[in-house]
Amino acid sequence: MITLTERAADHIRRFLEKRGKGQGVRIGVKTSGCSGMAYALEFVDTPDTHDQVFESFGVQVFVDAKSLLYLDGTQLDYVKEGLQEGFKFDNPNAQNTCGCGESFHV
Repeated sequence: MITLTERAADHIRRFLEKRGKGQGVRIGVKTSGCSGMAYALEFVDTPDTHDQVFESFGVQVFVDAKSLLYLDGTQLDYVKEGLQEGFKFDNPNAQNTCGCGESFHV
């Protein structure tokens, strides 16, 4: 299961409203970064028939089966820290993360 905090759901909902289309957000992983895997986040206009679908605070989250192996139990938050703001992944499967927080290792 993948969940969103209320702040993340609100942020995604606002972006979808500005875009004027979209059914939710897709969260996945790709091979990249200094720790081996990086998070991928994109808006979904047309879901894939094989996606797992979760919902948090009225926002649909789509995840492919391969990514779900690495992301199961993850919570996505939207945080503001000083001048920085963005999405933060709390992934219980990540054993190591790089210093910049952009990639992880399972």
